[in-house]
Amino acid sequence: MADSSFDIVSKVDHQEVDNALNQAAKELATRFDFKNTGTSIAWKGDMAIEITSSTEERARAALDVLKDKLVKRQVSLKALDAGEPRLSGKETRIGCTLKAGISRDQAAKLNKLIRDEGPKGVKSQVMGEELRVTSKSRDDLQAVQRLVREADLDFAVQFVNYR
Repeated sequence: MADSSFDIVSKVDHQEVDNALNQAAKELATRFDFKNTGTSIAWKGDMAIEITSSTEERARAALDVLKDKLVKRQVSLKALDAGEPRLSGKETRIGCTLKAGISRDQAAKLNKLIRDEGPKGVKSQVMGEELRVTSKSRDDLQAVQRLVREADLDFAVQFVNYR
């Protein structure tokens, strides 16, 4: 019998983030507590978002609105890296970046977790920005998925290519 496998990746569904951003922008435009504060939220490049407001409190509140919309669209907040509010002229800006891909350090951390706490006979190897996990038993692979989900990682993970 051939080995079964799956890949552990860290990706962001760009369309879902775009939908959440549009919903947040619409809410900021219609909510009474954001009226006449100059608060806006927009893309700033491919994987960056910028929040602009007249006060730091409104900028932080706009960030909370964005986070709420991301959660409702099942986008992990671990993929959003929000910077500190910075003053730019008369405006306060918050720069946010979206994190995608598994770095070498994160892959090594996952490898060690799987090797130390996972079922015996499960192999894992780094393949670019993803980690491939193989085993003869599908039950072992499901146990590894459960182990990774329950681990307190500082990045979002998804499981793809389950074969």
